[in-house]
Amino acid sequence: MARTPTLSFDRGTLILHPPPRAKSWIDYAVWDDRVERFRIPALYYRHLVLSLQAEGAPLNDEARAFQELPLEPALEMPPYDHQREALAAWFKAKRAGVVVLPTGSGKTYLAQMAIQSTQRSTLVVVPTLDLLHQWYAHLVAAFPDAPVGVLGGGSQDRTPLLVATYDSAAIYAETLGNQYALLVLDECHHLPSDFLRVIAEYSLAPYRLGLTATPERSDGRHLDLEALIGPEVYRASPQDLSGTVLSSHKIVQLKVRLSQAERARYDRLIDTRNTFLRQQGIRLGTLNGWQSFVIASARSKAGRSAMLAHREARSIAFGTEGKLRVLTDLLVQHHPARTLIFTDDNATVYRISRDFLLPAITHKTPVKERHEILNRFRSGDYPVIVTSRVLNEGVDVPEASIAIVLSGTGSTREYIQRLGRILRRGEGKLAVLYEVIAEDTSEENTSRRRRRRQGSEPVPYRQLSLASDEPMAAEGQPEEPAAGEDDSCYRQSC
Repeated sequence: MARTPTLSFDRGTLILHPPPRAKSWIDYAVWDDRVERFRIPALYYRHLVLSLQAEGAPLNDEARAFQELPLEPALEMPPYDHQREALAAWFKAKRAGVVVLPTGSGKTYLAQMAIQSTQRSTLVVVPTLDLLHQWYAHLVAAFPDAPVGVLGGGSQDRTPLLVATYDSAAIYAETLGNQYALLVLDECHHLPSDFLRVIAEYSLAPYRLGLTATPERSDGRHLDLEALIGPEVYRASPQDLSGTVLSSHKIVQLKVRLSQAERARYDRLIDTRNTFLRQQGIRLGTLNGWQSFVIASARSKAGRSAMLAHREARSIAFGTEGKLRVLTDLLVQHHPARTLIFTDDNATVYRISRDFLLPAITHKTPVKERHEILNRFRSGDYPVIVTSRVLNEGVDVPEASIAIVLSGTGSTREYIQRLGRILRRGEGKLAVLYEVIAEDTSEENTSRRRRRRQGSEPVPYRQLSLASDEPMAAEGQPEEPAAGEDDSCYRQSC
C-alpha cells in the first residue's frame, strides 16, 4: 500500500517524501542527493499545499508548527477609513500583501487588526530596537492575556506572539520558519537585502503583511517584495491623509548661494572630478555610474584625487555658511516649536550642536543618552534636536512640527521618512518641512531629480533674502547619485 506523502520542515526548507502522484508540486521542488529527497523552499508552502489540495492529492503535513492564538483585544478604537480599506484589501489578497501608508497614519493599529483577525501565532519583524520596544509595548497593551515576547536587544523569547529585530529574525530564520502563521514585516523595504531576505524565504507563513511608507529602493529590489510577501494591496500618500488623519503640512524649499571663496573652491574641486570622469567615460547620472566611479577611483592616484575632490565638494555644498545663517533665521522664527534638524553627516551634526548649543543624536550616541534626549524633547525641555539619519524611521516624536533638512535631499525614501517625523496630528497643527539646498551645486540637481520622481514641487520661500550677495556660478555639473540603500546600519546598532 502506497504511503501518504509527508511534508516536513528542515532548516528553512520543506522536504516532501514520498513524491505525490500529483504534478503541481514539481514546479517548486529540487532533488537533494544528500538526503535523497525533494526539497522545496519554505516560501512556497502555501502555494504547494493549495496546489495539492486542488488536485485532490493526499498530504500528511508535519511541516507547520504554528498554532491557533485566541486573542481578545483590550485596546480597540474605531479604525480610520484608510485602515478599514487597507485591511479589506489585504483580506481580498488572501492575507498576503504590502500596505503603503505614511508615517503617523496608524500602521501599527492596522497590524493589530490583522493579527486579531487571523488568530494565529504571529512574528512581527522591525528594523530598530526603538521600534522593538514600541511594538512590544503596544502588543502587551492590546493583548494583555497573550504571551508576547521579544527577540533581539539581549532577549531570546520564543512566544506565540513575538516581536523581533530584522537582524535577530534573520539569524534564527532556520528555526523560526515553521513556528508562525502570520508574518508582519514593519518597514518592509529593508527585507529584500541579501542578509535579511531569508526571514521570508525560510518562513512557511501562509499569511504575510508588509508595512512601509516608502517601498521603492534605488537598487530595484523592491520588486522582490511581491515574491517575498505578496503584491502591493493598498497605498495612501501624505497628501491623501493631510488634514484628516495626519497634520496639515507644507514643504518649503530655501536656496542659498555659496560665498565667493566657497564657490571658487567648489568649482575647482568639481573640475578635478569631472576631468577624471571624462577620461574614464563615466557619467554619475547613469545606473552604474557611481559604482564605476568608486571602482575607478581606487586604481590610480588621479582617481583617488577625484574622489577626494568629490567628497570635499559635497561637504562644501552640505555645510556652507549660508545654510547656518538660514538655520539661525528659522530657529528664531519658529521658537519654541518642537524642531528636528537633519543633516547628511555626523560632522555637521556635531558642528551645529556645538555652535548652537543643541542636543545631538547620531549612531554613536549611547542608548541611555539617546532616550534621555528624546524624553526631554517630548516634554519640551529640549525644543530642538539635531541629528543625521538615525531618526529617519523607528522613532515616535509626535510633538515635532518643524523639520529642517540642511543636507541629504536625494533619496525619496529619506525625504518622506523625515517628513513623516512631523506629520502626527495635533489640534490646529501645521507641520512645515524646510529643504535647504546650495544653489547651482550638484545638491540642487539631486533635489530636482527627486522632486521629478515624486511628481511634486515645494513652495519657494524668501530665496533671495536668505541667500548671500555672492554671484551664482553657471549650471552644468554632472548629476550626483541619489543616496543608496544601507541596511548595514542595523548591524551596527544604530
